[in-house]
Amino acid sequence: MNRTARVVLTFALLASAGRLVSAQPVQDLDPRVVRLVGQVSQDRLAATLRKLETFGTRNTMSSTDSPTHGIGAARQWIFDELKGYGPKLQVSYDTYTIAKQGRITRDTEARNVMAVLPGRSPRRIYVSGHYDTVAIVGGQNQRNGAERDAEPARFPDPDSPAPGVDDDGSGVALTMELARIFSQSGIDFDATLVFMCHVAEEQGLMGAMLHAQKAVKDRLPIDAVLNNDIVGNDRGGNGVIDGASIRVYSEGPEDSPSRELARFVQRWGMRYVPSHNVRLIARSDRFARGGDHSAYNRYGFAAVGFREARENFSRQHDPKDTFEGVSPAYLAQNARVNLAAAATLALAPPRPVVVTDRGAPTIDRAPSGYDAHLRWKASAGAAAYRIFWREAWGSDWQHEMLVGNVTEATLSNTLIDDLVFGVAAVDAAGHESVVSPYVAPVRATDEVKTQ
Repeated sequence: MNRTARVVLTFALLASAGRLVSAQPVQDLDPRVVRLVGQVSQDRLAATLRKLETFGTRNTMSSTDSPTHGIGAARQWIFDELKGYGPKLQVSYDTYTIAKQGRITRDTEARNVMAVLPGRSPRRIYVSGHYDTVAIVGGQNQRNGAERDAEPARFPDPDSPAPGVDDDGSGVALTMELARIFSQSGIDFDATLVFMCHVAEEQGLMGAMLHAQKAVKDRLPIDAVLNNDIVGNDRGGNGVIDGASIRVYSEGPEDSPSRELARFVQRWGMRYVPSHNVRLIARSDRFARGGDHSAYNRYGFAAVGFREARENFSRQHDPKDTFEGVSPAYLAQNARVNLAAAATLALAPPRPVVVTDRGAPTIDRAPSGYDAHLRWKASAGAAAYRIFWREAWGSDWQHEMLVGNVTEATLSNTLIDDLVFGVAAVDAAGHESVVSPYVAPVRATDEVKTQ
């Protein structure tokens, strides 16, 4: 009770004439995470990209009986590489049989390649890419034209060349590099880390969809999915070069779990990798396109999509998607941002619960009727909490304050109608969870009856 009183007094001192002043955020970085960020190897990423290119194609329906060509050889190599990173990684195939449908022209065995690094808790943080490839007649550049809807895409033989070095060898190489670094780190993470190489993305996100369906059925606690798809090229097809930023897409609405995850990636990714700008894009993906993170969104999981800053559409979904079209140095920067965000998430406590068992937000105007009174359920491992707020029209948090190990706080004479509030859990070492925002429930609309 005394701790709560001190929080009320602190907030009251910060509220003056309707103007909110926030305390400076803690800037200390975890030296262990700094060390991991420094272990990302540009040379290893390049070697992985070159190896993936040697399989000729990784089309979901390509050869499975050749030791050197097609998706069968590619997935076995990925599996063996992950196994070779050490005994802490639990490597397996996540296998399904997809019936003939849509772009799947025959019944097909589909295998996601999955590596699990167990943590102290079952909650899961995913880093992912897709290892399958596709080539379409005319490539993605032609599909971007006005004739896109005039005729369906035409696909050559599944065993024809589709090297897919950027789409999405880059995401796979990044995922594998992080699996190596995390599994050999010697760090005891709170969350379980999952490194997932999806299949059948090019046929409609099928590998990710099947795993997300299974996760719902098995009640797997997936806290976050960091999906990387086309993240290795710094030179756009229009000649514009940008090797200093990465786009992160997240579905709405404004305070959805995925939007909060995107804000977290920007906040912590740029603290550990300040030379790389994380650009948040407020849409689920690029215009009229999609990626595996959307499959997880569809089943209620927080997931974001990483995309390179400048795409070269003339190489995508085309035999020209080769090693010459990527920049390992740029890919390494994107890997470092992913690593910083995933490590901070995995070390931090779970985010606080800010709703009742019936889903009502635990925020009100007590005690005066004109205050902001916030309550939350304690997070395991939390030593303190950080409260965030912003103007309701704003897109990102504007103010923040670290409070003690309490489960409520009051901001005096502050209208909750004009501001958005959220709270994050912080452990003793300063690792911070994703923010849990207070969101007003959507009211049911009753039809007005007339005579």
